[in-house]
Amino acid sequence: MSIEFFPKLSQNYIEILENDEYYDVNIEVGEDPNVKIFRAHMIILCHRSSFLRQTLISSKKNNDSILYHIKLSNVSPETFQIILRYLYGGIFSLNERDTLDIFNVLIAADELLLLELVDYLQKYFIENKTDWMEQHFELTFRISFKSNNLLELQQFCTDFMAKYPEKIFKSLGFTSLPEKSLISLIKRDDLQMKEIEVWNYVLKWGLAQSKILISNPDKWTDNDFKKVRDTLQNCLPLIRFFSLSSEEFVKKVRPYKKILNKNIYEELLKSYLDSNYEPGDNILFPRYKVIDDIILSNIVNLNIISTISRWIDKIDFNSKFSYLRELYLPYKFDLLLRGSRDGFSPKKFHELCDNKPNTIIFIKVKGTGEILGGHSPSLWKSTGGWSHSYYSFIFSFKSKDDIKDSILSRIKNTDKAFYYHDFCGPSFGGSDLSLSVCKFNFRANPSKEFDDNICRQFNYEKMIRDTDEHFCIEDYEVFRIKKKVS
Repeated sequence: MSIEFFPKLSQNYIEILENDEYYDVNIEVGEDPNVKIFRAHMIILCHRSSFLRQTLISSKKNNDSILYHIKLSNVSPETFQIILRYLYGGIFSLNERDTLDIFNVLIAADELLLLELVDYLQKYFIENKTDWMEQHFELTFRISFKSNNLLELQQFCTDFMAKYPEKIFKSLGFTSLPEKSLISLIKRDDLQMKEIEVWNYVLKWGLAQSKILISNPDKWTDNDFKKVRDTLQNCLPLIRFFSLSSEEFVKKVRPYKKILNKNIYEELLKSYLDSNYEPGDNILFPRYKVIDDIILSNIVNLNIISTISRWIDKIDFNSKFSYLRELYLPYKFDLLLRGSRDGFSPKKFHELCDNKPNTIIFIKVKGTGEILGGHSPSLWKSTGGWSHSYYSFIFSFKSKDDIKDSILSRIKNTDKAFYYHDFCGPSFGGSDLSLSVCKFNFRANPSKEFDDNICRQFNYEKMIRDTDEHFCIEDYEVFRIKKKVS
């Protein structure tokens, strides 16, 4: 058995630091007029800091004396005093220290390669001082991206910028942003900016780096275009050009076509000229927008909502590029029912959804991840048999993240758009998309959950599944949709 007496050992080393005897290193810290000489011991410094070890080795090669002298002009004496106590005694106290002083300790610890202390302080700031870092964002950002040891702070800064991009894009120092920082920001799917704004700022940054003083591309030389293209070569693939409107493309992108990859530009041009042109496989989807008042769903995301909203309003719904355009979100979706919360019976569906106009249903298929659904401008009822509609449709997505292979099927037989019965939940076309309970099971138990769910093409234009076999529900949601108030 071994017994560890670390507190006593730590105190002994602190006493060595405070003792004027046996030292062999003078450390000149700070800049005029705030300079202080610290006495220390080479053997301790070398084993506690790889940076100080290398500095002392270099000093030793050029100095034959017993006493070594080094300078640390980037660290204040007050900060270095704290660092020395940590180096000798393994002690660091946050008590009664100003937050800026603690941040200066982090900067010094990073420079001296004290990775244990760096990791501890990064965690401390992220868990306890996010408000302070947001208030002093430019300082936090500038320091964190100077070092590969401050990855957690870099992540905090990138997350903050994605949420509040104006903090950096509209700052005076934006054009001096390191390329690494810019790329980490514009590659994010959740960057809360319109894509045309991202393109404008990236272009502004590229002109500054290339030292192009003429903003009008009509007056650029071929060499100017080459300089900007070379400068932005790592940024251009991260711009979601296909999210731009045709007007934005013509006015803001086309004048700079010489800096774009020729194949990308041609595909982009064709996407606006030919709605039937097949998009490539590597085109980036529109960025996710954090819009709290649109929808709260466990099944779909805003990309799906945007696609369905286009189908409802018949905007570019036939274009094979529509899902790549800027998100279209004119509606608010109010949750009426969620199966996992309210139950999966026809009784509960009619209780919560009957006599509600303009609804949308999302169904997640158990075992496959498919999302099926339909839109009804009419009212749901528990009796009445067939009902008509001119504008209803059903749809499917392979998964939450697979929008490209979606299927839209509009009503074909308008007199049989819906089927109303107490043993049915949402029933489009009778069997085109239907959630129901077997009649015999329903008579035995009117609260029984759906056990007869099917998609078979009859009264709508297309089959929305690859199979007409019955399916089970993982979850389903019903929303009432309303136009957002401007």
